[in-house]
Amino acid sequence: MNFNKHSNLEGQHAFLGASKYHWINYSEDKVAEAYSKFLATQKGTVLHAFAAQCISLGQKLPKSQKTLNMYVNDAIGFKMTPEQVLYYSDNCFGTADAILFRNGLLRIHDLKTGQIPAHMEQLEIYAALFCLEYKVKPCDIEMELRLYQNNEILYHNPTAEDIVPIMDKIITFDKVIKRLKDQEG
Repeated sequence: MNFNKHSNLEGQHAFLGASKYHWINYSEDKVAEAYSKFLATQKGTVLHAFAAQCISLGQKLPKSQKTLNMYVNDAIGFKMTPEQVLYYSDNCFGTADAILFRNGLLRIHDLKTGQIPAHMEQLEIYAALFCLEYKVKPCDIEMELRLYQNNEILYHNPTAEDIVPIMDKIITFDKVIKRLKDQEG
């Protein structure tokens, strides 16, 4: 038998694909909800890329109380770096949506485009990764973390007592994973 060629689809996954088989148990309403979430995730990816481009170009958006506009304009106003990878090891790294470290102040902003309530712990992990990568002691700096979601800005000023335990977990858990990787190979 000669199979049909679908080279344009190689390496891709269909929404109703075999590797994510749970959909076979969905109702029509559930598949519609799942597909809506999938589209929202794709839109969020595009919005993040758009925001990063605006910030890189210094292109402010019209002043408004919309999440995207506030996020982009604040990042430009503070002269932040968009989409910055923060690296501790191959086991622990992440990309901060916008970051700045100047005059002893670490500023991290995160854009949330979905409806699921965001958690400040993600930004605390970015702060911990920053401190580990750049060998900065959290007790020696001030930090302001901001979450932009649902046309609101949530502010958090963590202390060393918030960040040091996260740093310690990163170090400890990275060692655990490295040890397991060494046992494999």
